[in-house]
Amino acid sequence: MADPVAGIAGSAAKSVRPFRSSEAYVEAMKEDLAEWLNALYGLGLPSGGDGFLTGLATGTTLCQHANAVTEAARALAAARPARGVAFQAHSVAPGSFMARDNVATFIGWCRTELGVPEVLMFETEDLVLRKNEKSVVLCLLEVARRGARLGLLAPRLVQFEQEIERELRAAPPAPHAPAAEEDTPETATAAGAPARGPRMTPNDLRNLDELVREILGCCTCPDQFPMIKVSEGKYRVGDSSLLIFVRVLRSHVMVRVGGGWDTLEHYLDKHDPCRCSSSGQCPWWGCGWMAEGQSAPVCGTTLHLPPALSPRSPPPAPAQGSRLLPTEGVAHPQPPRRQPSPWG
Repeated sequence: MADPVAGIAGSAAKSVRPFRSSEAYVEAMKEDLAEWLNALYGLGLPSGGDGFLTGLATGTTLCQHANAVTEAARALAAARPARGVAFQAHSVAPGSFMARDNVATFIGWCRTELGVPEVLMFETEDLVLRKNEKSVVLCLLEVARRGARLGLLAPRLVQFEQEIERELRAAPPAPHAPAAEEDTPETATAAGAPARGPRMTPNDLRNLDELVREILGCCTCPDQFPMIKVSEGKYRVGDSSLLIFVRVLRSHVMVRVGGGWDTLEHYLDKHDPCRCSSSGQCPWWGCGWMAEGQSAPVCGTTLHLPPALSPRSPPPAPAQGSRLLPTEGVAHPQPPRRQPSPWG
């Protein structure tokens, strides 16, 4: 039988690519969770599209995992979870009453036995009818975190979180330095559980810096958003001293943000003032000036500007028959308004 840990770690050798959607991080987490459950229980859950949630819609795998977490807690004499679940394991059709009952049983176990916060919970219809796959994925990731504290195999994202927490604890606090963008509280591990899971393979970090440069290079504006490598998997972003942790998850690039994860592309879209907005247009900053009638440049396309030209350089001479207009959003200094005299 193939080693499940080797199967998860070996997937990092796949080629890397950036995300193209602000919601694509959900797809990355679905892939991670599918590979994790397949390794634990010898399943064949597909990782892409709707196949992952369809494979879980009967609730049998979820309830099976609930009992596995409960057994791990008993083996370590942990207080929670104390009880497993009884469920229908055979001849369950997706969407049937028994499937809904299984899913509802798992949800109740997460809430009462595992103590998953309500903000991370999902409803039966979210899975059975796929109304809110993001809530399902976030809940399963939290269940995986708690199972990992009891010694169960963890998904890759949870392994990354554990690695980052160890790095933060080991690093001496720098005086008057902003903390890294990581506010997850230190979590307790049950006595007897392994202190660390499988380590990240070197392939992850070897591909990481190259992919970060590639994603940054998608914006060809004269002044690019600064992102400086501090150490392996750690970068300083913007003009501040903010540090972020970046990891390669199989074919994806992820940024640790608070207690969760985001894609590097989406993170830059929210923090780089010169990134394309949701409409596909660049904000004015960093894109220079343009002639009347010329459409705003789009990040990721080549800007035909002289090398010496920068957003702070004087505007170029207009072509014959055209006049220069500032890119939309440029603020022009206005003379101060004259305040009315109280005496008239």
